[in-house]
Amino acid sequence: MHVLWGGLTAAAGFFMLVCGLRKSEFMVYWLMAARSKLLWGESAHRFYQVVGVVVIGFGVLVAFGFIGR
Repeated sequence: MHVLWGGLTAAAGFFMLVCGLRKSEFMVYWLMAARSKLLWGESAHRFYQVVGVVVIGFGVLVAFGFIGR
């Protein structure tokens, strides 16, 4: 079960990373970025790139069983 949740978490992080790199107009990302721009300004895309890498790392740790035993 850890592999499933870790994989889904890593996939969500990958989504944030790719959308942040491309400054995507995908509706889900656009809504998230619009809220983040209130605090981060134009650095919101950079924020999602960094958060995406962190979430991918967390998902990998969960998938391999290092976190959430």
